[in-house]
Amino acid sequence: MKGKSLPFSKEKLNQIIEEFPTPFHIYDEKAMKEYAQYFNNCFAWNKGFKEYYAIKAAPNPYLMKILRNQGFGIDCSSLAELALAEKVGMRGEEIMFTSNDTPAEEYKKAAVLGAIINLDDITHIDYLDKHVGMPELVCFRYNPGALKGGNVIIGNPEDSKYGFTREQLFEGFKKLQKMGVKRFGIHTMVASNELDADYFVETADIIFDTIVDLNKELGIKFEFANLGGGIGIPYKSEHKPVDMVKVSNGIKELYEQHIVANGLAPLKIFFESGRAITGPFGYLVSTVLHLKETYKKYVGLDASMANLMRPAVYGAYHHITVMGKENQPARFLYDVTGSLCENNDKFAINRLLPEIAVGDVLVIHDTGAHGHSMGFNYNGKTRSAELLLREGGDVVQIRRKETIDDYFATLDFAGLNNFEV
Repeated sequence: MKGKSLPFSKEKLNQIIEEFPTPFHIYDEKAMKEYAQYFNNCFAWNKGFKEYYAIKAAPNPYLMKILRNQGFGIDCSSLAELALAEKVGMRGEEIMFTSNDTPAEEYKKAAVLGAIINLDDITHIDYLDKHVGMPELVCFRYNPGALKGGNVIIGNPEDSKYGFTREQLFEGFKKLQKMGVKRFGIHTMVASNELDADYFVETADIIFDTIVDLNKELGIKFEFANLGGGIGIPYKSEHKPVDMVKVSNGIKELYEQHIVANGLAPLKIFFESGRAITGPFGYLVSTVLHLKETYKKYVGLDASMANLMRPAVYGAYHHITVMGKENQPARFLYDVTGSLCENNDKFAINRLLPEIAVGDVLVIHDTGAHGHSMGFNYNGKTRSAELLLREGGDVVQIRRKETIDDYFATLDFAGLNNFEV
């Protein structure tokens, strides 16, 4: 069966399962660090380059501590994510706060931490000023509309709820100038899970061109351009990862043409990739509980879409390895399912796999981003543990499994005694 590689053997995984029962997510520290180093090295030519890891992908402080040690900042979009950054010890401009429909308390927390605040809408200028005051550094999120095509996951920019129009950018930055703001940044995010390297170069072209026009009309000197995230990963075996060297070379060429040639250097280049940083290096491990045959053959796991909802929500493909049967022919057609009372609770539909038996361990690949983080408690399902495979081979638990007490923690059962019906 053509497959993907794993950072552990069947024997190693069985040892892990003895201590930490399935289902669980496990992350490969060594591979994650190697990719982080590769990402940084690709943009070493740009002084001030920084990757702000989109913590929504895998909001675990242990992972963030590893990535911070690689020089990464953190991209936050909620109060809880800001609090996570704070607990990791992060402050100031190593935090980027990009949100939408934002409550005042979240802006206040971002300001207290000294985060870079990236505004999503022109009306948020007055809202921020009213509730927090205007920071020294302000960034706007640009939605290029018809200038840029979207993709299946994030949709077309013109249909997106995010960002300023081009006209609003000029109006908004002019307003900031009148309010006394002296430091400026610009941001865009127009794709999700995009595998075409040229797509990101085209995005840089649009942003750099916009920076030049804003400078000519308003005299603004930008400190940074955040080119967003959306860097895809090869979920299918036949897919190839994004060639970040090609992306970097293309952006560098445009940087020389637009930024350097117009006297606007230095300009820091930022990214806020999440999926590419942790996605390929996480795995959902689950055990087969039941085999069912009606109109189709079903493999029933102890995991459900509460552990990984991407296949159900997006129809997303995740490769599956049947441990110990990697070299057996994939001749049996299965739906691989969970136990939720929802018919879309499926990890795979009509998937050819080796013959499966009750008790087999299945590893679902590429769950290190938007896997555990998108978990939920429907049907009273408690979320699984998260484990970390350290570089030396040790395994540590970085988040324990939820308990029934956790699930009921927000309910006042004692109050039922005085509740009349």
